[in-house]
Amino acid sequence: MFDLGFDGNGPIFQWNLFWDIVYTTCDPEIVKTILSTDFVNYEKGELLSSYVRSLFGTGVFNSDGEMWKFHRSMARPFFSRERISHFELFDRHAEHALLKMKERLQAGIAVNFQDLIARFTLDSATEFLFGFCVQSLSSPLPYPHNITTHQTTDEPNSAAEKFAQAFASAQAIVSERPRVGWTWPLQEFFRDKTDEHMVVVDSVLQPILEGALKKKEARMRQEEESTDEKADDDDTLLDHLVRLTSDFSILHDETLNVLLAGRDTTASTLTFTIYLLCMYPDVLKRLREEILLHVGPTRRPTYDDIRGMKYLRAVLNETLRLYPPVHSIKESMLPNPDPHGKPIYIPAKTGISYSVMNMHRNPKYWGPDSEKYDPDRFIDERVNKYSYPTRSSFSRSMLGHAYASDNRRFAYNEMSFFIIRLLQNFSTMSLDLPAQPPDSLPPAEWKNAKGRKALEQIFPKVHIGLYSFGGLWVKMGEAEGQEPTTS
Repeated sequence: MFDLGFDGNGPIFQWNLFWDIVYTTCDPEIVKTILSTDFVNYEKGELLSSYVRSLFGTGVFNSDGEMWKFHRSMARPFFSRERISHFELFDRHAEHALLKMKERLQAGIAVNFQDLIARFTLDSATEFLFGFCVQSLSSPLPYPHNITTHQTTDEPNSAAEKFAQAFASAQAIVSERPRVGWTWPLQEFFRDKTDEHMVVVDSVLQPILEGALKKKEARMRQEEESTDEKADDDDTLLDHLVRLTSDFSILHDETLNVLLAGRDTTASTLTFTIYLLCMYPDVLKRLREEILLHVGPTRRPTYDDIRGMKYLRAVLNETLRLYPPVHSIKESMLPNPDPHGKPIYIPAKTGISYSVMNMHRNPKYWGPDSEKYDPDRFIDERVNKYSYPTRSSFSRSMLGHAYASDNRRFAYNEMSFFIIRLLQNFSTMSLDLPAQPPDSLPPAEWKNAKGRKALEQIFPKVHIGLYSFGGLWVKMGEAEGQEPTTS
């Protein structure tokens, strides 16, 4: 719908949804107004909040004003440079993921990389957040549909699989609600469709939160509770949050919001990074050369190593540009995209959404090759800082959406670390399209479409974030003389 709207009407257009007027834009100057220069005058509003309240409560993704500032400030002190550059946690889970990949690939069978990386980010995020991981990587990997000698059940077996599937199902449900606007409660008149999934999520989350609060009470009884809000070195993020509040609802909402930021957006970006590296072997070759130059074939990268890998950062940024994990966001007067035009009047309480993907592919700001995959655009200074929402110019970000810059650096470090370890172990990669479920391939009409649609080999879809429908099935070739991953 956004493509048709922008093609026919320019960078901002109006549409009606059940008698409600909604404005949608892909103009960076308008987005800058919403997110930065006039940020305080734009709120999510009651309607948007109602869509996702059953999943995110009043957490940072679903709050405005002082509550948004409160949630945003809660986690910020925890993300010191020492914590975001402590890579032992990433290394353990990356090694586990790589071993699972090698076992499957050595048997000549494709791996669903999207599934694998979602497990890696879930295990990493839960350990960072709670102090222990849910061990999702310990469950068997799925087999592709065209391998008939192995049966893969769609039903989750482990507690980790049940948690992950329930969390994803709840996200899918709330992402459908905006399609019907304010009438969505009529479709869920007898029951909230997220309830059954949130019961599963809370069955895992509630004991963890209750345990953290009991631990706090014990410390207070022993008069060992510190009034200093700075986290101890061995604290988890949950320990830090519990130091700030004993409100169960706030802790519940904050942990789920942090989990989404720390797991889903990172997994989405890594999935589409590997998708693009499969399609562009020259980029893969150059990226691997940079990695080997800095850390060799086995050494664990440091924070400074990652900072020095400019092409790796460019590859991640170009992936985020073409396949942003948040596809569109729904959030007076707005600036006119025409510098000679009058400001655009937007009535109070009117819905405004902006399409990150359309903005990132707009040739006005990215040049005539805006649909082309070219990491070098982030090295040769072609980038307009206001057309890229991960830049510090914006009060709300793409990675770790609505969180502070340290959280974004944490996400960049996690993604960079995994790619480095992956390319230390594998030198080639390719899509295994026969392994993709038949209904997960792009629609036939995309072959004649403009831009990247004609190039797509998979079917990108959106719920809360962007994902590859049916997974991302790949095969990879191990690097010659590769030894087991070491620290």
